[in-house]
Amino acid sequence: MVEIANTVNLVAEIDRLKKEKNAVILAHYYQTSDIQDVADYIGDSLGLSQQAAKTDADIIAFAGVKFMAETAKILSPQKKVILPDLNAGCSLEESAPADLFQAFKDKHPDALVISYVNCSAELKTLTDIVCTSTNAIKIVESVPKDQPIIFAPDKNLGAYINRVTGRNMILWDGACMVHETFSGDMIREMKLAHPMALVIAHPESEEAVLAEADYIGSTTGLLKYTINNPAEEFIVATESGILHQMRKASPNKRFMIAPTVRNGHVCQACSDCPHMKLNTLEKLYLCLRDESPEITLPDSILTAARKPIDRMLEISAQFGL
Repeated sequence: MVEIANTVNLVAEIDRLKKEKNAVILAHYYQTSDIQDVADYIGDSLGLSQQAAKTDADIIAFAGVKFMAETAKILSPQKKVILPDLNAGCSLEESAPADLFQAFKDKHPDALVISYVNCSAELKTLTDIVCTSTNAIKIVESVPKDQPIIFAPDKNLGAYINRVTGRNMILWDGACMVHETFSGDMIREMKLAHPMALVIAHPESEEAVLAEADYIGSTTGLLKYTINNPAEEFIVATESGILHQMRKASPNKRFMIAPTVRNGHVCQACSDCPHMKLNTLEKLYLCLRDESPEITLPDSILTAARKPIDRMLEISAQFGL
């Protein structure tokens, strides 16, 4: 990788390969800034997959994590989907293996399953409706109140939805390793040092963190909030990669990542997702050059996993989401 970086103009070569191969580059907000800057589209996972489905590209290079690339493949099965690093996983996805979830589901035969999009293709096949952090509340509210619901895999997002909607969904015990490290106590202390700053948080965070937030929303929602709100300082409780877009959109505002704690100790790097950061500009160049690693899924999974996504899109359209 170092040799490639020293001998090749990576940005120029990525641009050349993209045109030569009719490829489109998607980058999640949590990617490193250099990857975001070469991407054709930047956004959250489902929005990127939907954007890719609209393009006439033959190849989708997804700079994100594996479940996101799988979702792109599900929505664009005829296109080749490649991922810079096949080891770029997700703690939420890994917290809900399909076989264990099937056993859990069998214990609640009357329950409808709503799964957060941050899960494997296999888990989506066991799901009735997929949701995102943007539409999750509306999706849940679209289900009759007397209908039992299993929500997976994020217990923190599920608990937040329960509080907002008054539901009592059955929650799978999964969580994001990044969002669980934000500390409500330390955010409170940070607010004392920056009394004019607004706290914004992703709903994958724990209740103590959300209790300190002036605004709770999806990654895209957080970005839009910082653009539209006149405040000049923000304490941001989500993965650090989003700060790049916030600073580009509002260069005169100040953005501070919320403090994180792991095992009782302050953790300076815990707001960086180690899975997201496995992707590098060098790996993006190589995956475009070699068209590998490629995301492949059996037709049976592509078909079954598409159904709950389509159901979500139908419901979202009803609410204009």
